[in-house]
Amino acid sequence: MWSQAASWSGGIPFAQPVFDYWLDACQRSVLYWDALYDRGEAYLEHCASGKPPVLVFEHRVIMDGRTLPEPCNYALAAIVPPENCPPTNPALRPFVVIDPRAGHGPGIGGFKMDSEIGIALQQGHPCYFVMFFPLPEPGQTIESVAKAEAAFIQHVNALHPDADGKPFVIGNCQGGWALAMLASAAPDLVGPILLAGSPLSYWAGVRGKNPMRYSGGLLGGTWSASLAGDIGNGHFDGAHLVENFEKLDPANTWWKKPYNLYAKVDTERQRFLDFERWWGGHYLLNKQEMEWISQHLFVGNDLSHGKIVSHDSKLRVDMRAIRSPIVVFASWGDNITPPQQALNWIPDLYDSVEDIRDNEQTIIYCLHNKVGHLGIFVSAGVANKEHSEFANALDLIDVLAPGLYEAVIEDIAPDAPGQEYIEGRYIIRFEARDVSDILALDDGRDDEHAFEVVKRVSEINQGLYNRFVSPTVQAFSNEASAQIMRELHPARLERTLMSPRNPALWWLKPLADQVRAQRRPVAASNPLWQWQERVSEAVVQALNQYRDLRDASQEQLFQMIYESPLLATMVGVQPPREKRSHAVTWETRELAKLKREALEPKFEQGTLADGFIRLLVYVGIGMGVIDERPFNAIRRTMRRVRNEYPLTLMQLKDTIRRQVSLVRLDPQRALAGLRSLLPEQRLRHQAWMLSRDLLLIDRRDIPQAQQERLDAVAAMLELSEQDKRAALETSAIGDAKATAAPEIVVPAQAAQPASKPAPAGAAKKAAAKPASRPAKS
Repeated sequence: MWSQAASWSGGIPFAQPVFDYWLDACQRSVLYWDALYDRGEAYLEHCASGKPPVLVFEHRVIMDGRTLPEPCNYALAAIVPPENCPPTNPALRPFVVIDPRAGHGPGIGGFKMDSEIGIALQQGHPCYFVMFFPLPEPGQTIESVAKAEAAFIQHVNALHPDADGKPFVIGNCQGGWALAMLASAAPDLVGPILLAGSPLSYWAGVRGKNPMRYSGGLLGGTWSASLAGDIGNGHFDGAHLVENFEKLDPANTWWKKPYNLYAKVDTERQRFLDFERWWGGHYLLNKQEMEWISQHLFVGNDLSHGKIVSHDSKLRVDMRAIRSPIVVFASWGDNITPPQQALNWIPDLYDSVEDIRDNEQTIIYCLHNKVGHLGIFVSAGVANKEHSEFANALDLIDVLAPGLYEAVIEDIAPDAPGQEYIEGRYIIRFEARDVSDILALDDGRDDEHAFEVVKRVSEINQGLYNRFVSPTVQAFSNEASAQIMRELHPARLERTLMSPRNPALWWLKPLADQVRAQRRPVAASNPLWQWQERVSEAVVQALNQYRDLRDASQEQLFQMIYESPLLATMVGVQPPREKRSHAVTWETRELAKLKREALEPKFEQGTLADGFIRLLVYVGIGMGVIDERPFNAIRRTMRRVRNEYPLTLMQLKDTIRRQVSLVRLDPQRALAGLRSLLPEQRLRHQAWMLSRDLLLIDRRDIPQAQQERLDAVAAMLELSEQDKRAALETSAIGDAKATAAPEIVVPAQAAQPASKPAPAGAAKKAAAKPASRPAKS
């Protein structure tokens, strides 16, 4: 067929490029529709199989939430390492990934080998996955889900009693706010937590850039979620949430995504099908669950304001109660969870970094420059860089002193010092920040007052809907009508129409097989193909202009309605306060007083480990930057002597926090106390030398402020100039300086004296980091 058409082109000069383009377009169109047909077939198979998680890893369910006292459709799965991964090391900290229940099914955290789960498995960590089933249990609520997740984490802890640290738990997107609530309500269950692309402050955003936050107000509040739940016979269709995401970027939804498949149909088909298997697997939520999410989070913003309580009012969710380090990963390219929504909960809770330190909370954030929302979870580049570095630096993260830090991940320079202490392909460091740095990421927070009005209007409309409309809608709804509505949703209909369910497509598969056998793709230099690419770019630009005009119009309409003083007065919302401030409660002041009293005798009392760490903290505090290299050097020393002088990571963490508090409370008294903690001249010499060596691991020269502190320590410990000159000619750490380690950890009368070398190094880390401003130390 194709060869006969070729003979018709004759000798016309431009006929060959035209024919090549026409032939390719015909073949390409058939293959494009065949890919959509395969997508529909895969969709039907996925539904028939119960919509299992799209994980690429073998897994087995070890705890089913449907069997709990308050049943829910969640389950805990253990990931089986593939053959190309090392065996699981039960002594390593377990990883737990909580996937988002935002319309899709579970699996995005382990969608491919280069993923959050894949990175953990490659490092030998036991890995677990919190999944969920398509249909919620009758009467299931967000609170029952939270209780189930707590039971899962408790079970993981029981499976790894000897692990060096509690589980590292990752919450993706909507799984992030669920994890934040879990860590607030049960702070002793989890280790460091990673909130990846997770919205926590829903009113935040930049004018002209984050239109999604206006949706609730323009719809009149949360009543529309209740209406969808009533039409669904008590179930909210997750396809509605997916549709909202797609509307954010019409150019991608309506053109770029299908055109990319069309233009790369010979190479892109399998990747397209793999992604669509997850993207099209829509799950259901109970009406009560969606109402809670929309009323308390999307519109109410109650999580960051500390207003979420249990149904019996016995428990209040306060993120200040989280005791483990909190790592927030966001991206400037994320139009669903912009950095402001991921981070503004911090100024919602704290006025300054000193408040964070007083509350003994460690908060770390990392901002990607451009990756989109889904890229945070599925991008191989993000997995191999950010997620990998977080995993490598987990122990350092866990022992960081309380404060606010930004994680900066960079390539390794060829001449970077201390490369032998770098784990991975990048260098990660933690730079001290203040709450003002978080506020600087926003364009101001005055625009958030309008959302107070939205919340009040929503409450009024919700009450009217519940009383006058909901009973009527429920009376006319049943499971049959709800199922019909779900099947007719465009997200499902586009898949079933292009699938084996459509008998009119009987000819497509045989024709696609014939096309593949005679495929003749057009050259990229073909002028008509190049013209097609330019037309595609023009279509994208036009759709982007439509999006910008739509978003601007919606923002202006929102501002016109909800920034009106008249409407605010009518619904009883008071004018905004001039400044957000978090008054210190009597309980907070009393607790701080008790902590100071408990620390009082510790200035002159403690173990040798306390002495080494205090010295390192005193010298390093005020640097504002904590690099992984000094900490890794200390960890290697700890591993060499762990059998003779054991020191757990948690003991190291407690010691560091105690000494940082003492140094901040009274630097001069802490310095003087070193003479009691390090009674022998040899120990003083070793501690001073170790501190100096750690300062030089990640730099060429010691900063002047730290050199002055080193000199002050030397004077306080009565180190002679001869001792200092001898120290300059030797090193307390190094590749095979195992002899130095035993010297540093010489036993003494103190409890666990042998542990001091490790603490010392780790302490240096802690010391360097806490002081974002030297004056505050």
